Parts: sequence; structure tokens; C-alpha cells
Amino acid sequence: MERLGSVQNSLSEHHIAFGFPDALFCSQMITAEAVTTYIRHVFPDAAVTVIDKTGTQDHLIVRVTSTGFADKNLLDRHRMVYQALAAPMKDGRIHALEITATTPDEVKK
Repeated sequence: MERLGSVQNSLSEHHIAFGFPDALFCSQMITAEAVTTYIRHVFPDAAVTVIDKTGTQDHLIVRVTSTGFADKNLLDRHRMVYQALAAPMKDGRIHALEITATTPDEVKK
């Protein structure tokens, strides 16, 4: 056990030395419900679908439908979703996102 602790400390020091904060190596996983909560905090009317793309719960497909995207271009919509998920992106619970962001009117078409 003592050896394992020294290896973990050594790895932690190397991550910092190479500019990788420990949070990027977070072992926590995020649930679909938590992702939905983060998004609905910014877009209360959102219909959210979260799909675990790789089975590791950190590469996600996120589909968000909200009136908050009205009159916003694709890049702005993606920025808005990234902003809503800033905390789990920063701490490493989400590593990659594939985003679809639409308005309710676009879904009806």
C-alpha cells in the first residue's frame, strides 16, 4: 500500500510538471442526470438527451432543444452548452462532447 501511495504522489507531481492539473485525471464519472441538471440550470425549458458515446461516461453526445437558442448561430449555441457544462469539463468528468443544439421550431420542421 505504501508503494502505491508513492507512485500516486509521483504521478501527481509529473502531471503538474507537465502542465496537467490533477483535475484532468479525475476518476469521478458524471451521470446523464447531472449533465441534464447543469444544462437546465442555464436553459430551464431544455429537452436534453445524453448518450454515453464510449461507455466511459466522459465522451458524451448531448442533444439540447431550447428556445434559448433562437437567433443564435451554431457556434454561439455550442459555446452556450460548453458554458453550461464548464464545471464538469474543467474537473475532467467530461472529456469530449458532441453537441446538437436546436430550437423547438427547428425540431418541428
